[in-house]
Amino acid sequence: MTNVSYYTHEGLQKLKDELNELKTKGRADIAKQIAEARDKGDLSENAEYDAAKDAQGLLELKISKLEEIVGNARVIDGSTLDTSKVSILSTVKIKNTKNATVMTYTIVSEEEADLKANKISVKSPFGQGLLGKKVGDVAEVKAPAGVMKFEILDITIQ
Repeated sequence: MTNVSYYTHEGLQKLKDELNELKTKGRADIAKQIAEARDKGDLSENAEYDAAKDAQGLLELKISKLEEIVGNARVIDGSTLDTSKVSILSTVKIKNTKNATVMTYTIVSEEEADLKANKISVKSPFGQGLLGKKVGDVAEVKAPAGVMKFEILDITIQ
């Protein structure tokens, strides 16, 4: 089953750059560590060699996962998106109905999410609660503190 994810041009390029870095520099570093550990003698009692081989396995797993993500990635053109309702790449201005706090978030893919940059994952409970809502709707988001309600004030595409 393919798991298609949608990205901005920048987000997908960042993933491709990370994948390239792991395949080149990451693999070279691990090979160097394994060679250094192998030079220290008996491999059956060599903790450094075992650690380097474990690190190699983890690196290859990460590379494999990134290759799958990049292979299933699709770039979204923001100019073709509908701004009448919240969708991926929407920038949403919301108001907490309990304390009247106004916040602005952009709904992005899971890998691009960065709360400090006000980018929330489309797969997060918060993102899921906002998806499909229109200006004036009240979104209910399940949080550890209980259900929070947010009024949708504005929807734009950056």
